[in-house]
Formats: sequence, structure tokens, C-alpha cells
Amino acid sequence: MTTVESPNAPKHFIAQIIDADIASGKWGAPGDQSVVRTRFPPEPNGYLHIGHAKSICLNYGLAELHGGKFFLRFDDTNPVKEEIEYVEAIKRDIKWLGADWDGASGAGLRWASNYFQQLYDWAVELIEKGLAYVCELSGEEVRATRGTPTVPGKASPYRDRPVAESLDLFARMKAGEFADGSKTLRAKIDMASPNFNMRDPVMYRVLHAHHHNTGDAWCVYPMYDWAHGLEDSIEGITHSLCTLEFEDHRPLYNWFIEAINKDRGPGSKWGKTIHHPQQIEFAKLRLTHIMLGKRRLVELVRDKHVRGWDDPRMSTISAFRRRGYTAEAIRSFCDAVGVTKFDSVIDFGRLEEALRDDLNKRAPRRMAVLKPVKLVIENWADGGDAERTEWMEAVNNPEDASAGTRKVPFTRELYIDADDFMVDAPKKFFRLAPGREVRLRYGYWVTCTGYETDEKSGEVTLIRCTYDPQTRGGESPPADAEGHVRKVKGTIHWVSAAHAARAEVRLFDRLWTVEEPDRKPKDAPADWHFTQTMNPDSLEVIADAMVEPALGEDARDAGAQWADGIARFQFERIGYFCVDPDTDASAGKLVFNRTATLKDTWAKVAGKG
Repeated sequence: MTTVESPNAPKHFIAQIIDADIASGKWGAPGDQSVVRTRFPPEPNGYLHIGHAKSICLNYGLAELHGGKFFLRFDDTNPVKEEIEYVEAIKRDIKWLGADWDGASGAGLRWASNYFQQLYDWAVELIEKGLAYVCELSGEEVRATRGTPTVPGKASPYRDRPVAESLDLFARMKAGEFADGSKTLRAKIDMASPNFNMRDPVMYRVLHAHHHNTGDAWCVYPMYDWAHGLEDSIEGITHSLCTLEFEDHRPLYNWFIEAINKDRGPGSKWGKTIHHPQQIEFAKLRLTHIMLGKRRLVELVRDKHVRGWDDPRMSTISAFRRRGYTAEAIRSFCDAVGVTKFDSVIDFGRLEEALRDDLNKRAPRRMAVLKPVKLVIENWADGGDAERTEWMEAVNNPEDASAGTRKVPFTRELYIDADDFMVDAPKKFFRLAPGREVRLRYGYWVTCTGYETDEKSGEVTLIRCTYDPQTRGGESPPADAEGHVRKVKGTIHWVSAAHAARAEVRLFDRLWTVEEPDRKPKDAPADWHFTQTMNPDSLEVIADAMVEPALGEDARDAGAQWADGIARFQFERIGYFCVDPDTDASAGKLVFNRTATLKDTWAKVAGKG
């Protein structure tokens, strides 16, 4: 797997820290790289989005680079919002990106819920040490007593309740005696701390909810901040890599571990000290025209603004995969943006360019006509049988000679794209027009002799042409007797009308019209909603596109050449496309998704290109 540490580039700051730790023997014998342990800890309360890809690549890549271990750990501490659907989707996405928690660098699949008893026991220990207490303030009352950045918080009236009483209440909370939200366990830290996370945070809440992994065994569930750092400790994580928003949480995670280690050691009733991971923060991946907030994504799916979590317009990894993105392109992009501690927003066009670079090298070329209009070659019979089919040799990939060629049928009646013909064409329109000549790619040169239109709409319904038999394969005709060489500037694509396969083509575009779709504009009205920035033209469905016959065959078996089984192509002169799962080739139902255009059309719209 490509890592975010390119071997020929200067090492990013996290790699430098790891190198220093290995050299000093901080986690084991000096020089032993295999001690490195990283993890990716998703909460199974939604699908992973593209921002997670950077963290996955970083954590797995560093473990793989050093021959260490990588864990996939589900932080499943909130059964109300967690679902098995999300668990399975997360596993699929991580495997697809190339991070293998079961392989040579993997340490297996882990669950926070497997540690519930240990986390509970440590909570009891903190109560015994006088560092935690059962509080009966409601959530609203706790918020009201938190204070402000300049005003200390107000201590809970239960803060100094006797240890024995808190132990009894906590045990009864676990036994299910109390109603949801009626009691919490809070750490006793510092209500005057400038860091709000240290103002007696909640460690446990009462919650009667069925858990996908532990069933109904628990009536109290740990808060994320209590569990997260301790899970790292249990697993022996050496470098706990988090995004920048967790920087203010690091003092709390350290306090919890130090509180547990207080009075531990030889002869202690609480046992030996526990492992203390090193947390390092880095800037998350943020892209223009992308929505990453999980709550927002849930709302888009729930309210049916999109077709589901894997709708190709979504920012989820599943959506990018369905749209035809490759794992290699995403990893390459993560590699290129690097790892820093500085928040920045990356232009989405950079991800698209990484994709184009990959697909240009690997995607086979095919011809497809999205807006078909029939073209008839009137002098086709001059070359013999008017109903004959000639098979033209077409290059599969000019970037890869080993991809070979294929045969494409050429007949008297063809389909070309309506946009490639214009009745009153300007001088610089180098496609087909009355009296003008163009090259049909891999076919012949044709000259327009006339056309027909619909009486009502005025749209062109048929184009009449003649062909030059000396231009077979699209080659230039020989010079005339006086040595003059005929030239043509335009080349267009086509498909045989008799052999074409009908297909549905979904033209996906960006879902958002602004760079930061979830940021409320300063002059927005009070009832502004983030969905108002949605692009009304983010999806165009073309029901009757015509594609060369090879694409019908490819939809069944071309996915075999791709590691993930998704068949991808470059539709010549149009863009990159993939076969959608809605395809049923055996029933003649072909569905293609546009992955990306050949060029960054949005850059032109924004005046950048």
C-alpha cells in the first residue's frame, strides 16, 4: 500500500517522531521498528467519508513501513446510533483502500465493547481513589454549571459525596436500577480549568439500550473521552494519531491514564501501571465542495436528498468507489497532500487530477454516443454491399501498448453525438457541418451533404454524408496527382447503429455549488439551511445513450482486470466512466456512471483555467 511517507521525499513530522522514538528505544529495544503500533478507530454510526481516507492511509502506512502492527478498532460506545450496516460498510471501505488489519501488518479487528468490563473496573478504581463521583445533575444542569472561558465552572453539589456512596450508586447504575440520564459518573478534576474538557467531564451515563455486540449486558455506557485513550492503552498503541480537534482532549486522556497509574506499582492492590500511548495530532483532510460532517451526511440520506450512502455524489468512500474512483488514486492523493499540523482546504480538483492520472494510464478506451443522432453514408454501396459491415481496428489504450486493440463494426448507418454537428457552424467549429469534412475515429473521413430536422422542434434528426474509401482506419488520404494533401482538423467518435448497445448513462457532478457547503453565509436569512447550496444539476440521467458493442460484453467481464472488480473506461472525447451495480448485462440493462470529465470543467467556471 502506498503510504503518506514517500521514500524519496523529506519525512513528515510524525515519521520523524517515530524515527526518534525507535532510535531511543522509547517503546522497546533501541532500533526495533516492529514495536510501532497504530490504529484506525471509527465510530460505527455512519459511513466513512473521504476525510477518513487520509487517517487510514497514515495509520496503516506507518505500521506497514516499520513492520509494526495496525489495528482496526470500532469505538462502539453509543448503541443508540450504531448499526451493523455501518460496521460492514466501514470494513469494506478500509479493505478497499488497501489497509489489511488481518495481514502481515495487521493486529486484527478490535471492539471498544470488548473492553467494557476493564473500563468499568478502572472507573471503580478512580472512585476509590477519590477521583470520580456519581452526579445527579441533568445534562442541562451540567451545561449550566460549566462556566465560560473567563468564568470558572460551578462544582456539582454531589462532587464531595462519600466514596462508598458513589461506589454503591455506580454499581446500581450498572445493574439497571436508574432511568436513562438520571445519573452520571464524572471525573473530579478542575472546574476552573481553562480547558473545558477538564471541568469534571462525564465518564459514564445510564443508558438502557441494546448493543450490537454485548446485547443487554450493560445499562451504563462509557463516554468517548473516557474510553478512547484507555482503549489505546489496552492495545499497546505506541502512536495514537488524531486530527487537530482532539488536541484539547489530549490533557484529559493523559489525566485519565495518570489517575489510573496513581499509587500503582509493586505491591499495590491495583496492580502494575498501565501503558501510556503518545498522542500526536495532525490536520485532517478538508476539500472544497465537499460535506464531511457526519450529521449532515445522515440528514442527506435520511431526508432522501440523495439515493443513499453510496450515491456517487456523496463524500463517502463508498460513494467514491461506486462513482469509479480507484483506491490507488485516493492513496496517491493522500500521499501528495502530505501530513502537517496546519489546517488548510485542498481544492477538490487535485483529487480529480490524481484520478485522471491513474485512469489515463489504465482505463481502456471505448466509444459511446450520449446524445445520438443518426448519420447515413449515402455512397456506402459504392464500395460493395450497402448492408456490409467493416471491422475497424481500434486502440484499447494509447498509454499501454500491452492493452492491444479491438475490432469495432463500421456500417452505412452510424450514430454520432448531436453536439458534434451544427447547421450554422462558426469558422472555428472543427466538427461536422454542411459541406464540411471530419475524420470518424478509426473509421473513414466523411463529408456532410445534407440533413433532416423535426418539423415541430427543429432539431436535427438525420445527417447525410459521403465517405472517402481511401481513408479507411481514419488515415489521411493519399496526395492527388499534383501532390496536394487534403487535411481535416476535426475527429469525432461514433458507433454503428446496427451493432450499438443501448445504455443508461448517469452524469454526476459536484453536489454543492459553493466551496464550503455547510458554512452559513453572513447575509443568510434566519431560515437558511445547508441544503440550499446543493447543485440542482448534480445528476443528469441519459436513458438512451448508444455505446459500442464491446461495452455490453465488458459490463459482464471487464471488471476482472481491476482489483475491486469495477469495470472502468475512458469514453473517448467524453470522460471516464464505470459500470454501475444497477447493471444487469444478461438482461441487456447497461448503466454507466461518469467518474470524471477529461478536463477540470469547474476550474473554467471559476475562472481558474
